[in-house]
Amino acid sequence: MNYKEKETQLSMDIVKMIYQAGSGHAGGSLSVLDILIALYYDVIKKDPENPSWEERDRVILSKGHAGAAIYAALAECGFFDVEELKTHYADGSRLSGHVSHKIAGIDFSTGSLGHGLSAGAGMAMAAKRDKKDHRVFVVLGDGECDEGSVWEAALFANHYRLDNLVAIIDHNHMQSLDYCDNTIELSPFADKWKAFGWNVIEIDGNNHQELRNALKDTHNENNKPTVVIANTIKGKGISFMENNILWHYRFPHEGEEYDNAVRELEEQKPEGIE
Repeated sequence: MNYKEKETQLSMDIVKMIYQAGSGHAGGSLSVLDILIALYYDVIKKDPENPSWEERDRVILSKGHAGAAIYAALAECGFFDVEELKTHYADGSRLSGHVSHKIAGIDFSTGSLGHGLSAGAGMAMAAKRDKKDHRVFVVLGDGECDEGSVWEAALFANHYRLDNLVAIIDHNHMQSLDYCDNTIELSPFADKWKAFGWNVIEIDGNNHQELRNALKDTHNENNKPTVVIANTIKGKGISFMENNILWHYRFPHEGEEYDNAVRELEEQKPEGIE
């Protein structure tokens, strides 16, 4: 698979969805996209024809405001028709602004931050008790880690040695209105997770090879849950959105903003791709 082609296509899906809806979270959807591509195309056990397959791996996008990204990934993987992406945010659409479990491939509705890791820990414990070998992946935002419930779940997961639980943090270093460390300081971030007993892997979260290597096999000799701190770029792939806090809430407006975003993505397509 050509990962650059896939990244460009899904980025285009996200930009068009948010533009057509006139609402969305462009920056965070683009920063988390490479993580979702790695999960859905390379790592998890899934069956788009049978999305409730009992042996599937579970995925929770705890940063639910990035729903456009996971909807694009699911549609391009065949969980539902790509044409439905055009209904994102529309009245009566299944593709709500925040992630909804009404969509095939979604295991848990999210939006209010801080709940996904607790739900994932419960799923991981249930799998252990039922002697199932699937894994549970929870994708969090870094600003989300301000929530106390995240750290309660982290304590729980270590105590019960949930080595089938993998947290992936989209660490783009920004949250809604400012840099994370200006809001509530997270540093030293990796050391905090180590102190809570987790196996910690830190990577470039926009590098497909590093993502694959980190996520393919997270088992460790101490049976610890794993956290992958994926350092990413907010607004990845569109120059005027990258590392610009304005694009946490903003959508590309008609005219220069939208046209330039589409043009930049078109220019990134690998040679020979229409």
